[in-house]
Amino acid sequence: MNLVSGATGFIGQRVLRSLREAGLPCLGLARSGTAVADMRMVDLADKSALTATCVGADRVFHCAGYAHAFSSLSGDDSALHWQVNFEGTRNLVEAAGAAGVRRFVFLSSVKAMAEPGAACVDENFPSSPETAYGQAKLAAEVAVLEAGQRYGMHVVNLRLAMVYGSRGRGNLERMGRLVGRGVFPPLPETGNHRSLVHVDDVVTAMRLVADDDRANGRTYIVAGQEAPSGRQLYDALRDALGMPPCRWAVPEAALRLAARVGDGLETVTHRRLPLDSEALERLLGSAWYSSALIERELGWRAKVSLAEGLREMFGR
Repeated sequence: MNLVSGATGFIGQRVLRSLREAGLPCLGLARSGTAVADMRMVDLADKSALTATCVGADRVFHCAGYAHAFSSLSGDDSALHWQVNFEGTRNLVEAAGAAGVRRFVFLSSVKAMAEPGAACVDENFPSSPETAYGQAKLAAEVAVLEAGQRYGMHVVNLRLAMVYGSRGRGNLERMGRLVGRGVFPPLPETGNHRSLVHVDDVVTAMRLVADDDRANGRTYIVAGQEAPSGRQLYDALRDALGMPPCRWAVPEAALRLAARVGDGLETVTHRRLPLDSEALERLLGSAWYSSALIERELGWRAKVSLAEGLREMFGR
């Protein structure tokens, strides 16, 4: 039996579908919703319920978590990140080990590492996350590896770059909708690199590391082969939407000035605005990661190109 936490979420739904299409027995776990034959409502804080649910399972794919597109202005989401992303993961991996689960795959994030700046980094880059989300993910990775050693369980951490695809609700999907409406500013070319990965490639990696004994105890970055700049991503979104090329760009200086104005207004209003320095950094700054380790050790390589992935995201 395969258990999939976060089964009603973006990635969890894809994992369940992949397992079912392969004819494998599976049970989805979700915090809330309607209990049906292959879905069970279990809170990650309920240790006894988690242990009971894990009895008889062979593999657990832990997709559940709390993610926030941008940091909270008040910082009040730090406790929730710790509760769900660390404590919830620790509870589930401990329940899995106690119940005799043989294999456990945890979906972490590249945010469990320090910010890379302009460099392309791999798993050896210092793990000094700046955000509450990244700190909780890193602590969860440690808990997973420790539980694997204590219980003799095959465990793997996957540090995902930005994941996108149809029915996703992340930054790229939001950007795509704004580009399609013609209200997203044409970005300047700054030569930055933003790693991303299509959800189908993530599912393939998850199933691979769950089955391959060489992955036991390892932590891998999972990212696509392409790492476009903000401008290249803007152009690719227009192309995927069937829009003509845009021949001009808003100057970088103008965008940075507007972002500083946004910062000031947020300080006064205590409300997140569409453009501030954090949002602009995600467009013009780099977040560039290498998947060379999982490619070299296990032979995984992202297969969905950016153009193909964006067309799938828009249903084209």
